[in-house]
Amino acid sequence: MIGVAQAQDKDGPLKIGISAGVTGSYAAFGVQVKNGASQAIEDINKAGGIKGRLFEPVYGDDASDPKQGVSVANKLAADGVTMVVGPFASSVSIPASDVYLDAGIVQVTPASTNVKFTERGMWNTFRTCGRDDQQGVVAGTYLAAHFKDKRIAFVHDKSSYGRGLAQETQMTLKAKGGKAVLVEGVNPGEKDYSALVSKLKSANVELVYYGGYHTEAGLILRQMRDQGLKAILIGGDGLAPKEFVQIAGDAAEGTLMTFSPDARKNPKAQAAVAALKARKIDPDAYTLYTYAAVQVLARAAAETGSSNGKVLADWLHRGQTIDTVVGPIAYDKKGDITRPDYLMYAWTKGADGKIDYAGNELAP
Repeated sequence: MIGVAQAQDKDGPLKIGISAGVTGSYAAFGVQVKNGASQAIEDINKAGGIKGRLFEPVYGDDASDPKQGVSVANKLAADGVTMVVGPFASSVSIPASDVYLDAGIVQVTPASTNVKFTERGMWNTFRTCGRDDQQGVVAGTYLAAHFKDKRIAFVHDKSSYGRGLAQETQMTLKAKGGKAVLVEGVNPGEKDYSALVSKLKSANVELVYYGGYHTEAGLILRQMRDQGLKAILIGGDGLAPKEFVQIAGDAAEGTLMTFSPDARKNPKAQAAVAALKARKIDPDAYTLYTYAAVQVLARAAAETGSSNGKVLADWLHRGQTIDTVVGPIAYDKKGDITRPDYLMYAWTKGADGKIDYAGNELAP
């Protein structure tokens, strides 16, 4: 398999795989990944490519499903890619990374925050986002500072991402003297969470920390309000798509969320933002983090003059600073960014009547 993946013509196009779940429950995130990657590839190719070599994208729809993600990984390897951007979900990135490792392919995810992704001693795993233990510290510290005396419940969707984020946040809260009055897991994809809401009401919960994605979070929040439960909802970056508001409706107002700094405000992102908006795309959430993932691989290819996955990874592990649309990125030996940062946001209704988190960063 390695021979296939490394057999690109040195003067031919650079094949880059994009694993994005553009169908399935979390298609909103997959579309962000595809939009960000395709715009970055288009912009780099327009500028002359990598020393004259153009990127040739190969797309795969992993549907944010672990089994399908592995199938996509095998297909991309068979197609001869040497570098991959994605997937979005940690539950997909982790098993897919084993396939990419065997095939000699370097992988950069824009959104998989589970600690395990880069903690297994593998040379090929990188990300342009932070990790759940970093995000959990910010969330848990905020809970301890502002809500320690409240009755707090932790709910997660049992996924690698959701469970991991909830556990990291709960650990930080506990270390700072807070505690959970209830911990529950839910099954993603369900429509009726009334049994959960009844448990939350019985426990007189005043705040619900949710580890999971916007689809279930929006439904749970809406059903909380329908049953008269006014508890505040707090979540992680899985709540970031605008579809969260479409699902939760007016109940979304007041929700708190940890997320990375809004890359749309970065001066280095303005050309990319303009290009995406010209295509009627708002580059929110992980769109620009995906754009940055392509930039990272492009820089490694330019610096090394190689398309070999291991050579690219070795250069990235050297810790050189790479200018990207989300700011400067440098990697440690694990493939994690050395400048992790998370902020707390509030979903707030603006003068136009729309509920959004943009510009609503809260003090620590």
